[in-house]
Amino acid sequence: MKYRTIDNSLFKSNRQKFYNLLKNNSIAILNSNDEFPRSGDQTFTFKQNPDLFYLSGIDQEQTILLLYPECPNPQYREVLFLRQTSDLIAIWEGHKYTKEEARKASGIQAVYWLDDFQNILQSIIYYSDHIYLNTNENDRYAHTVPYRDLRFINDLKDKFPLHSFERMAPLFRKLRPVKSSIEVELTKKACSITRDAFVRVLKFVKPGVKEYEIEAEIIHEFIRQGGTGHAYNPIIASGKNAIVLHYNDNNQICNDGDVILFDFGAEYANYNADLSRSIPVNGRFTKRQKDVYNAVHHVMKEAKKLIVAGTIWNEYQEEVGKITESELIKLGLIDKHDVEKQDKNFPLYKKYFMHGVSHHLGIDVHDFAGRYDPFQVGNILTCEPGIYIQEEGLGIRLENNILITEGGNIDLMADIPLDAEEIEDIMNS
Repeated sequence: MKYRTIDNSLFKSNRQKFYNLLKNNSIAILNSNDEFPRSGDQTFTFKQNPDLFYLSGIDQEQTILLLYPECPNPQYREVLFLRQTSDLIAIWEGHKYTKEEARKASGIQAVYWLDDFQNILQSIIYYSDHIYLNTNENDRYAHTVPYRDLRFINDLKDKFPLHSFERMAPLFRKLRPVKSSIEVELTKKACSITRDAFVRVLKFVKPGVKEYEIEAEIIHEFIRQGGTGHAYNPIIASGKNAIVLHYNDNNQICNDGDVILFDFGAEYANYNADLSRSIPVNGRFTKRQKDVYNAVHHVMKEAKKLIVAGTIWNEYQEEVGKITESELIKLGLIDKHDVEKQDKNFPLYKKYFMHGVSHHLGIDVHDFAGRYDPFQVGNILTCEPGIYIQEEGLGIRLENNILITEGGNIDLMADIPLDAEEIEDIMNS
């Protein structure tokens, strides 16, 4: 791993919280993600199943985690199954976990090779009443690929049809949004790396540079500091590209007079940062560009005040919509008289600000959480208002990552340049 060893007390604590939500006499089984084929004999870069990582800290393919806290055989109450390495694997693929390394990373003492999984499972599963299995229930995910968890579910239901099968995802929806102190520190590290990449970019950008050259500067800083890489496909959108919300081509020249919209973040130890900024290619905003920028900045400052425990998603979105509406009127983009007559279900501001203000952040960039649950202490949320003016080829988005605490909220990106004048000063220093 590129990142430093994580204190396994995080994963021990996560497992205990997980056990507290299980029905009596339950067994839970989690699989690592698939190794997805790319082409020929290549696979895409492996990314661990976030739920398995959350409970074990194991960051390796072909891993199974079995948890049975009331197992009559104490040896099998927490069990890890790993891919057995060999001299051949070591030569071609490199180092894999030893059993002792897996014990140290996870805090789980019973570690076996995968070949032992079926025999051990067979010896204990009949003593359980409930089997908890996992699927991807992120409501942003549209299922199209029959991944490992689904294949495993079908196999288990064929073998043990009379057991009571339970969904594991609702438990993670309760657990994962509330971050521990260790998770907060890992997120801060991802934010710190992201900050340094952004400052690097501010000093690099000038008219004529290509979007992908900027992307190269970003990944250079991520990897240099031990980040795994991009938390998600980076958006380097200059000029009219910025009005495409998920622009990923990053292949155009940045022209004098244009604004570049950035949306990128570092991944560190499977935890993610998520930053958006908009900067002038030539180092100076025009008056119109700065007016729009400052309008978005104002919305962001007001929206951050609402990110506190107890806030309701829909009410939050509606309130930020009203703030955006006021700024759009000042910019001459919508008329206050038209606003008075608008259909409340289709407010006029959505023409210029069409996405959500926030999402949870964690092991997934769009972290697993309930969109109908109030904000809680321990949540980390993005705050990302924007204004996109298609007819002007101008898009501005600003985004920071906000931690909710008992005393209010903390901006984890407060040290990343944000004021328009500060950005101009750094670019011209």
